[in-house]
Amino acid sequence: MEILQKGRQTCLRHPVRADAAAFLEMVRESRKLHRPWIHPPEDEKRFASYTERAASERFQGFLICLRETGEIAGVANLSEIVRGVFRSAYLGFYASARFAGRGLMKEGLQLVLRHAFRELGLHRIEANAQPENSRSLALIQALGFRKEGFSPRYLKIGGRWRDHERWALLVEDWRVV
Repeated sequence: MEILQKGRQTCLRHPVRADAAAFLEMVRESRKLHRPWIHPPEDEKRFASYTERAASERFQGFLICLRETGEIAGVANLSEIVRGVFRSAYLGFYASARFAGRGLMKEGLQLVLRHAFRELGLHRIEANAQPENSRSLALIQALGFRKEGFSPRYLKIGGRWRDHERWALLVEDWRVV
């Protein structure tokens, strides 16, 4: 398992099939934290599908792991990666309930941003969060994203169209870590 980026407490890597048991256990333990905001893969078939596309041209999936133990502290995804003159992607993320509130996701997402801007050469990262998801919005703001707008019924999550706030970070505004 190749480590893509290292922080003080966390490291960043792509998921592999061997992560299935640990990933699915994290999802089960974190269901209350995740709902209604997201619905991550909850069975081996969906996890296998996720790992297949986790390092593709248009989608990058990452596990944010503890450096000391390798435990999964969270997950981040860069989706709809566009190259050429746009060089943009969408950022999605969710934490392990076991490690929530310890600053690990902030550090891990800083590693994702470093990877996106330095390794992938992206110019713009957009993060969208439901207005009631105060923890995600606080994290997005702490990472330096700026609010760009509000989109009613923007994404279909859990079978319902949900409103989202749209936030973005440009490479020129990124605080290098």
